[in-house]
Amino acid sequence: MPDASGPVAAHTQLASVPLFASLNESQLRTLAFRAEERSYRDGDTIIAQGDDGNALFLILSGKAQVTRSKRPVAVLGPGQYFGEMALLDSQPRTADVTAEGPVRCLVLTAWEFWSAVETKPEVLRAMFKEVSRRLRASPAAFSE
Repeated sequence: MPDASGPVAAHTQLASVPLFASLNESQLRTLAFRAEERSYRDGDTIIAQGDDGNALFLILSGKAQVTRSKRPVAVLGPGQYFGEMALLDSQPRTADVTAEGPVRCLVLTAWEFWSAVETKPEVLRAMFKEVSRRLRASPAAFSE
């Protein structure tokens, strides 16, 4: 769980993740309460390609390098996130993410996510509405 100054910040940070865009404040707080802050040192592997996908990571501070098959894909910074689909499908990771300097992340594991939606199924309903909205807006998603 986030530290004493964290629940409000966690709620605000989670609101920036498109998957959670249609959640109201109460629903966001439910998820934020179950998230925890984790710190990584320079060079630490945050996630590894091929590992089980089991959490969403939201970068609070620092930068992380994303590589796929050892090729650089992106550098992520504060407010950016990765692993959001792992909350829904638990599929293997498709890239490595490595800390570039110290990195702090807000982490919401799949089991904490599913525990939250068991008690508040309206969270899942709102998320699926957002996923459907995004798919309808992007016909290219159906051709992949």
